Amino acid sequence: MTEQKEEWISLLQKKLKPARFRHSLNVADAAAELADRNGVDREKAYIAGLLHDIEKNAPLEEQKKYLYQLGDPVPRAVAENPKLWHGPAGACFVRDELGITDPEIISAIQYHTIGKKNMTKLEKIIYTADLISKERSYPDLDEVRAAALQNLDEGTFLGAQFTLQKLLAMRQPLNTDTLELYNQLAEEFLQEERT
Repeated sequence: MTEQKEEWISLLQKKLKPARFRHSLNVADAAAELADRNGVDREKAYIAGLLHDIEKNAPLEEQKKYLYQLGDPVPRAVAENPKLWHGPAGACFVRDELGITDPEIISAIQYHTIGKKNMTKLEKIIYTADLISKERSYPDLDEVRAAALQNLDEGTFLGAQFTLQKLLAMRQPLNTDTLELYNQLAEEFLQEERT
């Protein structure tokens, strides 16, 4: 896959707006760093981070074309919110158009925005790297970054918490996948405290 990296970077430059392209490069770098810290394949993390937003700036008709092609059910909160289509659409695009068949990379791209229960380390890395990439700025970002670099589960938990708080503040429906991710990690942390 290394030899195709330059091709993918060139494709991203064509498909994405300049700020989104820079974000994709930053997420790839953050994902590689988190992979090193958590014993995950660095190249796999870099590629998933690089390609996670490949469909973000694509026309909605194109995103919709890919949305259901993975074969997994699309959660209602995703199906009804076009801003979230790029995750599953991008996962399908990298599989069908770029020939990436690694199920871990595909799943990490699919769930990078909403998360889900029982995430793999790679899925958590892409979910978290997307939130802490160096161009991001939002309240408590430094806390999320520091936590993610120390403990991937803590960083993922804070990311889910941030997402849910943002949705609540905007009076938007909560995605059950994000809520299940939050609940699972909260329960794990509570069990750790009790032992």
